[in-house]
Amino acid sequence: MKIAFLSRYQDQVERGAENFVSELSKRLSKKHSINVFSGKDADNISKVIKGEYEIVISINGRIQSLKASLGRISGKYKLLITGHSGIGRDDIWNIAVCRPDVFVALTGYMAKWANSWAWGTKVVKIPNGIDLEKFKPEGERIDLGLQKPVVLSVGALTWYKHHERVIRAVREIGEGSVLIVGEGPEKNRLAELGNKLLGERFKIARFKFEDMPKIYRSCDLFSLPSWDREAFGLVYLEAMASGVGVVAPDDDSRREIVEDGGLFTEVGDPAVYGKTIKEALRVNWSKKARSQAEKFSWNKVAVEYERTMFDMIKV
Repeated sequence: MKIAFLSRYQDQVERGAENFVSELSKRLSKKHSINVFSGKDADNISKVIKGEYEIVISINGRIQSLKASLGRISGKYKLLITGHSGIGRDDIWNIAVCRPDVFVALTGYMAKWANSWAWGTKVVKIPNGIDLEKFKPEGERIDLGLQKPVVLSVGALTWYKHHERVIRAVREIGEGSVLIVGEGPEKNRLAELGNKLLGERFKIARFKFEDMPKIYRSCDLFSLPSWDREAFGLVYLEAMASGVGVVAPDDDSRREIVEDGGLFTEVGDPAVYGKTIKEALRVNWSKKARSQAEKFSWNKVAVEYERTMFDMIKV
């Protein structure tokens, strides 16, 4: 097959969507012709049409997805859009307005929601994947300079990731530290709150993606208390693949991803959340967490995408 990915910010930022393109294109390129359009080229549908692709995968949504949708008239390709935007108006636009040939929902919960907007679009559930060779329990660890046990939270420093909840929860249990890894507009607010409630038991840091495996391995527990419209939460897989247990919000999507690799709780209640963290810290999660992550191997995910795209071009 000849496949094009449209990923505007590829090699510019390190987010879940860009990681998805990198990992999937790397595996598909072993059997298929792959081109990743980035920067301005990701929105240049004329170039895409000239490439005579069989499958086009639009990553950034909105105008890009609409252009890619209209490009099918002369390009004669099939359009696939993934649910990396998460449940909400962006993916309503991607499904109901752009009407791709296939919309890939990342969880069963998302698939059920997407089907209510999918008029003429086939909805397929394929989860995100994890590189099990990169993220694993064995390997280098570093001294984080924080009181043990260390609870790690990874994600953009935006309001809907709700990192402040893990700060308040760890304060409730009176021991251990919080390390938040990410960048974004909420950094100063989170730093002020963390320093006020936890003092030297708190840090915000930024690391290169290539360094993240050793950061996960150096922590004792992972928790991201984000809102229930989180598209997937690849960081849960990264933690579990590294042998680190998870405390997650109690909703259908997180239960599907984490299963026996951690515990679920009401993250909006600091006392309840803190109690669950304390309980999770008493468990050796290494085998259970790793076993759960292995269900999401990128190699398995790539096979599912390949099968889906073969079905698309047969129609």
